[in-house]
Amino acid sequence: MKVIAMAGGVGGAKLVEGLAQVLHPNSLSVIVNTGDDFQHLGLYICPDLDTVCYTLAGKANPTSGWGRADESWNVFDEIRRLGGADWFHLGDNDLATHIMRTFYLEQGWRLSEITAKFCKTWGVRVRIFPMTDDRVATVVLTKEGNELAFQEYFVHQRCEPMVAGFRFEGKANAQPADGVIDAIESADLIVICPSNPWVSINPILSIPGIREHILHKKVIAVSPIIGGLTVKGPAAKMYAELGIEPSAIAVAQSYHGLIHALVIDNQDALQASQINDWGIMTLITKTLMDNGSDRERLAKEILDFSASIL
Repeated sequence: MKVIAMAGGVGGAKLVEGLAQVLHPNSLSVIVNTGDDFQHLGLYICPDLDTVCYTLAGKANPTSGWGRADESWNVFDEIRRLGGADWFHLGDNDLATHIMRTFYLEQGWRLSEITAKFCKTWGVRVRIFPMTDDRVATVVLTKEGNELAFQEYFVHQRCEPMVAGFRFEGKANAQPADGVIDAIESADLIVICPSNPWVSINPILSIPGIREHILHKKVIAVSPIIGGLTVKGPAAKMYAELGIEPSAIAVAQSYHGLIHALVIDNQDALQASQINDWGIMTLITKTLMDNGSDRERLAKEILDFSASIL
């Protein structure tokens, strides 16, 4: 079975790791959100892409889920002493990634080429694709009437502004990264990881051609909402501020017309019947991934469940 995982953020990276544990590397490809990429201190930074790659390479910080394990902060501390912006934390090893990515981009390399090179260096055998090699930026529209770059909203302002909507700047002229459409076409199953639907998955789906090709495939999504809350990130807050009660039902509505099944947590079992009424099958299980065993178990359950989807 060939599987495509669509991911962004820590929750997405965890399930990708679980899928990588149970599938042959040639059977798994990952399309990662790059709408939150940005330039900081002259460096091109890809937070979601790096989180997925670091996780698969065994280099991710096990506590935060982002950044590198066993990190040092010498350069960051000196930047702060010299009056540089210190709201986005960059460890020394992490900085090396951003420095070399920026260097290769300036040499004319595509982001997908750079990602493949880094993955080979780090021993990641699964194919990792940025959603596009073009620049597409997630812009957060606030109820105060402001437009904020995603990292300004997410990190600098700590998700405090109230959300009114989102815009994906540059999507109309963007193309899927090389290999993305071919990977989708050859896939037997698409798994939408428990990532934020608004700012991790929707940017991927906004790239011309991706949604259209996925519509012809078997698609299972995993709800990032558990008991009305999210483990990490602002997805539940975003739903509430947009006037939608955060729930597994709300996630099903977000993906209605795209997915065949939704994986929901045991806490949300009573919502399954309404989701089923919309023609969406449900798998009810423990979706919280506390450790590597949970990641592997959930991945196996999803793959086994996919056999019941015609």
